[in-house]
Amino acid sequence: MKDAVVGIDIGGTFTKFGIIDRLGNVLLEGSVPTDQTDDVNVYLAGLTGAVGKAINEMGNSVTIKGVGIGAPNGNYKSGSIEFAANLDWARDKVVPLVSLLQEHFKVPVAVTNDANAAALGEMIYGGAKDLKDFVLITLGTGLGSGVVVNGELLYGHNGFAGEVGHIRVVKENGRLCGCGLRGCLETYVSAPGIKRTVFELLAKYNGNSELSKYSFDQLTSEIIYHAATRGDKIALEAFQITGEILGVKLADVVHVTAPEKIFVFGGLAKSGEYILRPTRESFDKNVLTVWKGKVPIELSKLSEGNVAIMGASALIWQELNKQ
Repeated sequence: MKDAVVGIDIGGTFTKFGIIDRLGNVLLEGSVPTDQTDDVNVYLAGLTGAVGKAINEMGNSVTIKGVGIGAPNGNYKSGSIEFAANLDWARDKVVPLVSLLQEHFKVPVAVTNDANAAALGEMIYGGAKDLKDFVLITLGTGLGSGVVVNGELLYGHNGFAGEVGHIRVVKENGRLCGCGLRGCLETYVSAPGIKRTVFELLAKYNGNSELSKYSFDQLTSEIIYHAATRGDKIALEAFQITGEILGVKLADVVHVTAPEKIFVFGGLAKSGEYILRPTRESFDKNVLTVWKGKVPIELSKLSEGNVAIMGASALIWQELNKQ
C-alpha cells in the first residue's frame, strides 16, 4: 500500500481531479462539470461522489493522506474561494471550501489559487526542484502568477499576494479587466490580451493580414502563433508588443522579489520563442544592471496534461511535510 493524495483543479467549466503518489505519478484521474449549478452544495455533492468512487476503485492499494485544491481566488490562509467571477456558485460569496471538504473526507485539506498550485508543481515535479526563489507566470485566459521566496509561496497577510496579472500597465483609458479595473497586465499579456492587440493592429493596418478573416470569438492564440510562423506581419507585431509589455513588468517583479529564475507556462507560452524572445529583450532593457544576465526566463518543465492536478497535489504534500 502506498501513500497518495487527491489533487483537484477547479476550472470554470470542468473540475479535474487525480490520485497522485509522492513521485508525481497520476494513478487515476477524472472530472466533473463545474458550471452546471449555482448551488455549491449540489456542486460539491457531485465532486465528492466522483472522487469517492475513484478512491474506492483504488481499493487497498493506496492510503489517501490529504486533498489539495487549486482554484480561482482560492485563499490558502482562509481556506476559502472568495468572489470567483467565473464560478457560478462562488461569484458573489465566500465559500469555505476546506471545512466543507474536511467534513466529507476526514483528511487534511488545503486550497490555493491555481497559479500558486502550478508554482508548487514546478517546485516539486518540474524545473524548480533545486530552487528556493523563483516566479511562475501562467499565460492563459488570464495572467496568473506564483511567487516562491525562500522555498515558500508568497501569500501576504490576507492570502492574495503575488497578483502580477493586476499590475497596472496603462493608468488612463487602459483596457477593461475582468476585475473591474483598467490597464491590468493580463488584459495585454494573456490569450485574450494578444487577441485584443491583433484586432487593434487590424484596425491600424486596415486588415492586411490572414487574421482578418476571423471574428474575435474564432481567433485563438494558437491561430496567431501559426500565422506568425508563416510570417504574418500583424501576428509577429502582436507577439512583439505582448513580449515587450511582459518583459517590462517581469523586470519590476525581479526588482521586488529577486528570483533565481522565471518560468512561463500556459497556452500562450506554447508559442515558444515568439513570446520569449521579445520578453527577454524587453526584460534586459528594463532590469537593473545588477540583475542583467542573471535571471533566466524559461518555459515551464511541467507536462501540460496533468499540471493542474499535480500542482494541487503538491500543495498537500507540502502541508504534510510541515507536520
